[in-house]
Amino acid sequence: MEFSNRFKTNADCYEYLAHMKWGKGFICSKCKGTESVRSKTKYYRRCKHCLYDESTTSGTIFHKLKFPILKGFHMLFRLSISKKGCSSIQLAKEFGVQQKTAWLFRQKVQVAMKSSNKYQLTGKVQVDEFTVGGPEAGAVGRSDSSKNKVILGIEIRGRKKRKQIGLAYAKCIEDYSRNSFLPFFEQKINKKAEIFTDGFRTYSSFSDKFKIRQSYSDKGQGFPEIHLIIMNFKSWLRGVHHKCKYGYLQKYLDEFTFRFNRRYNESGMFHKLVTRMIQSEPSPLKRIYELYG
Repeated sequence: MEFSNRFKTNADCYEYLAHMKWGKGFICSKCKGTESVRSKTKYYRRCKHCLYDESTTSGTIFHKLKFPILKGFHMLFRLSISKKGCSSIQLAKEFGVQQKTAWLFRQKVQVAMKSSNKYQLTGKVQVDEFTVGGPEAGAVGRSDSSKNKVILGIEIRGRKKRKQIGLAYAKCIEDYSRNSFLPFFEQKINKKAEIFTDGFRTYSSFSDKFKIRQSYSDKGQGFPEIHLIIMNFKSWLRGVHHKCKYGYLQKYLDEFTFRFNRRYNESGMFHKLVTRMIQSEPSPLKRIYELYG
């Protein structure tokens, strides 16, 4: 109700976007000029230097929406507050748009959920891999199967009896080699972190760069925290989306970790998503297919 009272018209949405985009100062997307005047068109700004008229949505994911921006705001709010997410079919039914239109908008929101890579995993970190996909004959453990492979890392905070999970990151990998694991380690884990893994030999190859502590997994019993997150992700994917293509899996991993890492600040998730959608470049259908199709 509070959100509906705040955004009643398209004008409310455009004013909010203008404040988010230019509240800290105008920067022209053409010439990078910092001075502007009001344009003849409402919710536009005109650069004093090159006279370019820039709209509040240009250069953002909100650019050229196929429906009113008010509906886009309410769809975004629905996606931000839903702990389990929302499928494109359900989104289309609730807001009266075609399924393909809802799917594309949802894909754009997932682009905004991608990690900024500003915050690495620190302290005590657990790392493990898992597969996404149904049962496959003859493919058990770390076999070279056609299943989608994912590496996951989480922070462990607190003491032994009161452990808490901090940040979590996940990345799709092609195989279980050092070359597949290394980008995740270097990008997501701080060099000073103490990393706990099972006895898989690939992890021991990182001992020259990271503090690796290996122990027996006992089918996941030795690392209950990270296996809980793996179980939660698989349940979330099956419950809402059922399945996804490999090319799109990373986006679903990004969405899951985006929600998980902000589970204690759900009220600010909408504001964070709008900020990122303003900072992200437009993602038309053609670009989505090129990147993930």
